[in-house]
Amino acid sequence: MTNNLIYVYCLADRMPDLSGITEFTGLHPIESGGVFAIMKEVYESEFAEENFKKNLSDFQWLETNARHHVEVINKISEQHTTIPFKFGTIFKTEDSLKKFITDYSDSLADNFKNIEGKEEWSVKIYSDRNALSEQIDELSVEAAELEKQIMASSPGKAYLLRRKKTDLIEQEINRICKTYGQQYYDECSKHSESTNLNNLLPKEFTGREDTMILNATFLVKKNLVADFNNTVETLSERDGNYGFFIESTGPWPPFSFIVIKEKQK
Repeated sequence: MTNNLIYVYCLADRMPDLSGITEFTGLHPIESGGVFAIMKEVYESEFAEENFKKNLSDFQWLETNARHHVEVINKISEQHTTIPFKFGTIFKTEDSLKKFITDYSDSLADNFKNIEGKEEWSVKIYSDRNALSEQIDELSVEAAELEKQIMASSPGKAYLLRRKKTDLIEQEINRICKTYGQQYYDECSKHSESTNLNNLLPKEFTGREDTMILNATFLVKKNLVADFNNTVETLSERDGNYGFFIESTGPWPPFSFIVIKEKQK
């Protein structure tokens, strides 16, 4: 292949068996210091920096290649502990890849140890504010007390109190969402080794009408995944009537928990 680059999917702590991954052509490992980089050769015309940026705007190209990237990593992860690389990670030569492994060998060893026997799970919590508003008297002592005052007041005073309650409802919904989001995070954290809080995504990105109140990833030991998922299911059943929806996905390669630092000199 002319004008080729080295595309790297992940690093494995042992030699993987690629014979069963026949749906992905061109894969082969490069060994350096006991670490095995799973790579393939790609054309500069497709993956050189400027060309890669242009291809990112091609949805079909992006979807196909990004899906393949994760699928290859998942296949390797089924065999050995793997450090996943971000989609589109390119080295110019095999020597530059080997130098990277050598330069970051201590940090890579730490990462292998940190993620061994663990999986990444993503948890997103959404809140239907309209559903929450309809049950605010059940969830808020202040709102319930104000409703009692409204029911016992004259029409004129009741009108003013209802306006006051409208403002209170917005404040209480914000408080309740924050409280429940923290509860979900705390409960899921009990079954995980590490956690990451991510930015909340707007509705135009999620494509949903409800509002995201938690976006987190959890590094979970494989023998605790069942407990983790049972917790998510229990929370979902407990609070679904209040308009809270839990979206849990996984296992994913532990992208969120890889921190590579250069060797101290």
